[in-house]
Amino acid sequence: MSRLDAQLAFLAEADRLKSVLRATSLHDCSRRENSAEHSWHVMLHALVLSEHAARPVDVSRVMTMLLLHDLVEIDAGDAPIHGDHDPARQEALEQAAAERIFGLLPEDQRAEMRAIWEEFEAAETDDAIFAKSIDRVQPVLSNLASDGGTWPEYNVTPEQLETRVGSKVTRGAPAIWTGLRSRIDAWFDGR
Repeated sequence: MSRLDAQLAFLAEADRLKSVLRATSLHDCSRRENSAEHSWHVMLHALVLSEHAARPVDVSRVMTMLLLHDLVEIDAGDAPIHGDHDPARQEALEQAAAERIFGLLPEDQRAEMRAIWEEFEAAETDDAIFAKSIDRVQPVLSNLASDGGTWPEYNVTPEQLETRVGSKVTRGAPAIWTGLRSRIDAWFDGR
């Protein structure tokens, strides 16, 4: 297979991300978003909100991480943060998916993209910590815009949001979480 053939095969496979539905609905509540839409939207969030990162970040690297981060859902599916799933099993599925999907690329691109995906997953560098934070912010904003969105469906509590989302956002973008906290509190107080 030529280099171009491998690249085109990878891009064709990536198109399948458009068919992976997420728990989060669109702001207008008309339907659930797909994982490709989520990837685009979190990249836009990173571009707009990068000035709020706890530490300086390379927004281009952050956007690359966010572009690639959910490709594994083509095989592993979406595991909603407030859903009931086995994290160890999900991680194993995602690792296998990363091996297969990035494995479609020529070796140099395979290694580079897989390393960026692994960096995002580990969330140890400033870029990855911020990327993880932004990945958590976007669904919160969608749920707030859609009158709680799927929070009632998943019986989400303020404590769960703080533990599962707030702690991650605070690590990479504390000012954003502080700004969201009053909106979240107002939504839960209005229930």
